[in-house]
Amino acid sequence: MDRAPRLWRGEATSGRSAAIDLHWHRLRGEAEAAMAREPALTSLMVSTILDQPDLATALATRLGQRLGGDELSAETISRTVLRAIDAEPSILEGVHADLKAVVERDPASGRLIEPFLFFKGFSAIETHRVAHHLWLAGRRDMALVLQSRSSSVFQTDIHPGALLGRGIFIDHATGVVIGETAEIEDEVSILQDVTLGGTGTHTGKRHPTIRTGVMIGAGAQIFGPVEIGAYSKIAAGSLVTTSVPAHSTAVGTPARIVLGDAPANPARNMDQMLTERDYSAFTWVI
Repeated sequence: MDRAPRLWRGEATSGRSAAIDLHWHRLRGEAEAAMAREPALTSLMVSTILDQPDLATALATRLGQRLGGDELSAETISRTVLRAIDAEPSILEGVHADLKAVVERDPASGRLIEPFLFFKGFSAIETHRVAHHLWLAGRRDMALVLQSRSSSVFQTDIHPGALLGRGIFIDHATGVVIGETAEIEDEVSILQDVTLGGTGTHTGKRHPTIRTGVMIGAGAQIFGPVEIGAYSKIAAGSLVTTSVPAHSTAVGTPARIVLGDAPANPARNMDQMLTERDYSAFTWVI
């Protein structure tokens, strides 16, 4: 695989670059340990991680392995990923933040290697980061091919036009749909079967905006150009068609808004429950 020079590799004094390097060394150590425990996985660990020079190339290799098929070869996808990262080094900073988010918020994952190799939510987000770069660069057909492959392989459909921040965690991921004009800020957690959908056939803003620190529970549906305020929680199975203030909870179908002291950071807390004590402490707004 031919590789252009990495812009971010020259940032030796950058804290973010140093953190990326630390993650890369940790990932290599986890791969060596996994290979020792499961010799049958030697080929996977070597080809994907241990034979690769850096995190960017390893990511490109893994996405190529998972997405390659009749439409695009694994090699073509890997080259596309690498070139996108070379053109926009901030993609790799997003990858680093997303890996960190999974390890911090998912009690089923204590290693970087788990989301990097196996979790379809993580792979879908990183595929989207590349597709979004291509979309903005005018390469919309290639962006749509990546979206299509990601939707088929990871059961997660994120339009290339959607804007995602850093530290995004999509747990389980199956059935997640995020529309073209959706905007998701940093440090947001989303569970399976969530829809951020549009309304109408007009162009322009028609999908939700999700502010920092929001948690969206399993099966929640949010429609239209509404805003979910920072550090709010959307309860599992809720149907939301109106904006939700910051530090609030939306629950029910159709959702009612609970004003009050939500958890300090629902995206990190990952608590989908609303207790009887919570109900008695809050003021309801229809």
